[in-house]
Amino acid sequence: MRWLFLLVLLLASNPSYSDSTVEYYLNGSHHVIDGYNHKSGILFETENSKQTLHLATLDWPPYIGNDLCKKGWVYQFSVALLNSKGYSVYIEFLPWARAVRNVELGKADILLPEYFIEDTAPSDYVTNKTRRELLGLSNSFVGGKIAFLKRKGETDRFTGNLKSLKGHKIGVVRGYQNTPEFDAMMDNGEFETISAVDDLQLVQLLAAKRVDLIIGDPQVLKFSVVYSTLSDTKKQNLLSSIEQETTPLQYNPLYFAISKLTPSWLNVLEDINEGLYQFHNSGETDRIIKSLAKACN
Repeated sequence: MRWLFLLVLLLASNPSYSDSTVEYYLNGSHHVIDGYNHKSGILFETENSKQTLHLATLDWPPYIGNDLCKKGWVYQFSVALLNSKGYSVYIEFLPWARAVRNVELGKADILLPEYFIEDTAPSDYVTNKTRRELLGLSNSFVGGKIAFLKRKGETDRFTGNLKSLKGHKIGVVRGYQNTPEFDAMMDNGEFETISAVDDLQLVQLLAAKRVDLIIGDPQVLKFSVVYSTLSDTKKQNLLSSIEQETTPLQYNPLYFAISKLTPSWLNVLEDINEGLYQFHNSGETDRIIKSLAKACN
């Protein structure tokens, strides 16, 4: 655990910590886009832009975060991909529930990064609508594991079958998708759940014994503690009090979710999917992840 804490300290002291420059390679050409402060976010303008897309995201280290070195690889990847398809990008960081609300109501165009949204998932903001009726989901890109975390030293509760958790109290972040099966059982009231506003509060719920388990990406949950404003002593106490259950739930790829109220949203979705294929097929997705890791060490 100590190496994780030291790594984050290195990232925080990196001179490119607040850098708002994005670069990528396409068809052998090197592209550099400089962003500048605009309203409550950063605007990356593209010459002869098709349209400006408003992206709503969250602090979700190590994938993306306003205080991460170069704001994380998902930030760099998203801006690069949309720029490569001829779009200007305005991107802002928001609490997740607000980001979801803004995109579902058409106040922003794209929500990222999102997990897979099952067809039956209800919207919390539009009555009698499912999320998939409001949002178009892109093809997937690189994601991470979903697992349950418990208090250190306690016996595993998850056997590999979610039915083993009936009757247990589970902490979730409001507005997060987890896995289709878990979310369906949660919506049906088969678990007792307590909602947190973000990943840090979720970890605190577990440490305070207000829930039996929490669900999420273990990397994100641990990094949310390290990047918090808590004292170093409180951070280390929290991190040393939790651990992942032995059996992970599943691997979750990531997606872009496009508001169906966005002008020409189907064209935007088609462009994103084409860009995802091009970046994956050319190796640019892996190059962005590896080059950022190298630059931020």
